Parts: sequence; C-alpha cells; structure tokens
Amino acid sequence: MKLADTRTIDAPRAEVWQGLLDAETLKNAVPGCQEMEGSAEDGFTAVVVQKVGPVKATFRGTVTLSDLDAPNSLTLRGEGKGGAAGFAKGDAHVTLSDGEDGQTLLTYEVEAKVGGKLAQLGSRIIDGFAKKMADQFFERFQSAVEGEEAAGADVEANDAGAETPAEGDAPRKGWIGRVLGS
Repeated sequence: MKLADTRTIDAPRAEVWQGLLDAETLKNAVPGCQEMEGSAEDGFTAVVVQKVGPVKATFRGTVTLSDLDAPNSLTLRGEGKGGAAGFAKGDAHVTLSDGEDGQTLLTYEVEAKVGGKLAQLGSRIIDGFAKKMADQFFERFQSAVEGEEAAGADVEANDAGAETPAEGDAPRKGWIGRVLGS
C-alpha cells in the first residue's frame, strides 16, 4: 500500500529535522510505542503494541534512517515482527521545505507491506488502518515539534479497533512503528 500527504508545521525546518532524528520525539509520535532506543546514526530499536481488528500483537523491530540530506529529506526504513500476527515493513520518504512565516512543509510518501495474520484481514481493513495510523503519527509528530504534546496525546485509534490505555500506561503503537521497524 502507498500513502502520501503534506502537513504544515509551525516550526522552523531545522527544528522539524531534529525531531525526525530524535528517539523520544519519534516514540511519542508513534501510537502505541512502548520503547524506542538508539540514535539516528546507528538506527533505533522499538517495541510497538497495536491492535488491528481482531489481531493484537507486540511488534519488535528496527528503524534506520538513510538518504539523509539535512535539513531537506530522509528515508525512514523499518521492519518489525509480531510473532504469529505476522510482520510489517516499509519505507517513509520525508521531504521538508520552507513554508510561509517560518513554517515548514513536511511531505511524506509511505510504502508499507504486511504479512501473516495481518495480511489475512484484507486490504480494505489494512489500508484504512494504515492511513489512520499515518495521519495520527504525523499529527502527533507535528504537535510534539510545535510544543503541543498534550494535543497529540489525545489522538485515539478507537475506530481502528485499538484499545485505549489506562492513565499511566504506555502510549499505543501504530502502523508507522511497524512499518518503521518498531
């Protein structure tokens, strides 16, 4: 499946670029991400818990950054395995450009693949879930970079069948985490 969109972020391009390289910012942006460790140079390891329809799994994987052209573009490449639930892998090519009044235009193109039980859910369910998770990831990322972390934390995936964590629980994981190797 392929997805593409553009978001306008109310922050300078250099600040948005740093957010894309920061493990904590990425962890907070990925719905359901419980752990993300590592660095932009060496890659990240992540643990993401996600429920898609009747399939709930913990995905463990890696995220690597490539094609870095600071502060213009990069490719996030990830692969994650969720045991019996299957696997998810893919690439997200992100391009940054200057917008009006110091804003940054973030354009992304995502190509994702899933296998195992997840693939058996059917393309309509998977594609809808993937789009929702991409939207949530970039909305939460935008909120974190703009300094509105509370706004991004309110994004829920209930329409996709995800469970709402209790207060104090780790944030939920999203498809982007699986795509990016979480």
